[in-house]
Amino acid sequence: MNNFQNDGFRDGGRRGERGNRDGFQPHNSYSHQNDGATPRGKRPRFTTNSSSDAQRPRFSRVTPAGEQRPRFAQDAAQERRPRFNAEGYNDRRPRFNETAGQERRQRFGQQDGEKQFRPKRQNNPGLYSQKKRIAYEEKYEDPTKPIRLNKYLANAGICSRREADDFILAGVISVNGVVVSELGAKVLPTDKVMFHEQPVRREKKVYILLNKPKNTVTTTDDPQERHTVIDIVKNACSERIYPVGRLDRNTTGVLLLTNDGDLASKLTHPKFEKKKVYAATLDKDLTEEAYNEIMAGVMLDDELIIPDALEFPREDDRKHVGLQIHSGQNRVVRRIFEKVGYKVVQLDRVSFAGLTKKNLPRGKYRFLTQQEVNYLMMGNF
Repeated sequence: MNNFQNDGFRDGGRRGERGNRDGFQPHNSYSHQNDGATPRGKRPRFTTNSSSDAQRPRFSRVTPAGEQRPRFAQDAAQERRPRFNAEGYNDRRPRFNETAGQERRQRFGQQDGEKQFRPKRQNNPGLYSQKKRIAYEEKYEDPTKPIRLNKYLANAGICSRREADDFILAGVISVNGVVVSELGAKVLPTDKVMFHEQPVRREKKVYILLNKPKNTVTTTDDPQERHTVIDIVKNACSERIYPVGRLDRNTTGVLLLTNDGDLASKLTHPKFEKKKVYAATLDKDLTEEAYNEIMAGVMLDDELIIPDALEFPREDDRKHVGLQIHSGQNRVVRRIFEKVGYKVVQLDRVSFAGLTKKNLPRGKYRFLTQQEVNYLMMGNF
């Protein structure tokens, strides 16, 4: 057994000479099926006429005399084959549909022989194509249930409800061929509504989540011509969308934009008590007295505002606080801390009605998924 381990069985298959030296024929030997006949010896490698240890010759471009062989057995003195039809093209392959002697087509923006590079497409996730957009499920509407005319125009993306009232008074809206000039008029979903003698068609619903950056106004139109959130999402869709709620110019974070008026009113109405979570940075540490005063409730515009939660992300840092609230008052977070003698240096909305900015960089946006839209419709805030 020791002989097999040391000299025979293990190494016999790899080196036949060592296995034959002790009289043991390995299983892969050339003569293992000779029925006890005299073994024929080791099978030579690659038909060589020399000893059995000869190796298969490898190809080398260097001759035994030390000279360099030419590639592809071509004569060393032979000239290099010219490129494809290079005559008249300055030894280069002609471009597609190019004629000899003709000037080459200039590159993009090339003038006077100077090269100018095509500008790169900006890294803007808003350049969505119609194929990449999410087709949301359409809500069922009772064809026998009338709705207000101004709401019908707003849902069609023509204008807001207030602007629709002005158009109605101006007499530019007609329903089934009859001009409507009275406020409060109602129409059916099956009626034919005309705006400036153009048919009004219902738009598809769009739901966009934006991680709002600083120095951006939350409005559809700013008289001072400042940068607005609509400027960021203008390439996302052709539908008329508007922000749900407001964020201060220097407040960052989650902001929803849509053309679904019913969902927007549901998310902004106080009775639904939608949760909003903010991460605030104060100008100084929040004392225990101020903390207790805020949690007991602060009066703002004759309304007692009581936060749902007020916590510190780190125990040793009382300048950074997390605040959960469901009030919809204007600048409510900043006013709460101003009421107890603090100034909010930085404010970021982390969550709104269950929507977060996870994996969404600052200044970028995305479409909501169908599941997220369903949760909002059901009121799972």
